[in-house]
Amino acid sequence: MSDKSDPVNKGDRNKIYFLVVVIVALLGTNAYLFIKDKKENERFVTVSTEKDRLRLEVEKIEIELDKVNALNLTLSEKLIKEQELARGKIADLKAALQNGELTQEQLVVAQKEVRELREFVKIYNEDILRLKKENSLLKSERDSLKASVNFASEKANELEKRNQELSAKVKTSAALKAANVHIIAYRVKSSGKNIEVIKASSAKKLSVKFDIVPNPLAQKDYHKIYLRVFDPAGNLIANENNMFEADGQEMQYSSSTSISYNDDNTSFNMDWINPNEFIKGEYSIILYADGYTMGRAEIVLR
Repeated sequence: MSDKSDPVNKGDRNKIYFLVVVIVALLGTNAYLFIKDKKENERFVTVSTEKDRLRLEVEKIEIELDKVNALNLTLSEKLIKEQELARGKIADLKAALQNGELTQEQLVVAQKEVRELREFVKIYNEDILRLKKENSLLKSERDSLKASVNFASEKANELEKRNQELSAKVKTSAALKAANVHIIAYRVKSSGKNIEVIKASSAKKLSVKFDIVPNPLAQKDYHKIYLRVFDPAGNLIANENNMFEADGQEMQYSSSTSISYNDDNTSFNMDWINPNEFIKGEYSIILYADGYTMGRAEIVLR
């Protein structure tokens, strides 16, 4: 009975062995596929993580460049071109990282470009800091120079003011001054002879006599003398077209003449004919020369 059943049992055993082999093969294939899929997932996660890291790194580099622009420095043409190239690379990298999945080779290239950008930004920032320092030194030198110029300008203005003051003093000191100024009233006869009078009714002209105070600073040359005559009411008797300047203002004069000054104690005389009738009271006169008051005098007519 046992011999007849052996072939059947042997065949069954072969089938069992075959099924076992198939199962083992399937299990092995499933295991291989599982491991492979796991590695692929891990590789995808690694690539995705690296993309995010690179994207963040690129954004940091871009921020560094933006900080430079915020300094408002005047960049050289070389630095401007370098920044433009860097921003071009940044734009390309950002576009690549925002697109679909990167291959391992593309990831390696991107990593290399980011490293190069990082190194460039480091050197670029060093150049910018050096430029900023140079600008600071130049600004300091400019401010110092400006302060020196302002100081020199103030000194020059002070000297100019002092020179003007000295010049005015010299001019004032060089102006002629009258001494022994006195006035005589005259009646003029038909023969032309002058008769001294003291009454207003008979007076026709005033004769102003004066000496010149010795002055070594005064020019030995012709000097213009201006006379202003005031009536007893204090009114100036003058032609409105007769103008001159003295004591820093423009004014009218009654009469004028020129004298030759030689610093030799010469006495001078200046006549003035009244275009109106003389009235009783005090007439006053003021003499001017070289732009300044020269002397004064008064006369009372009865």
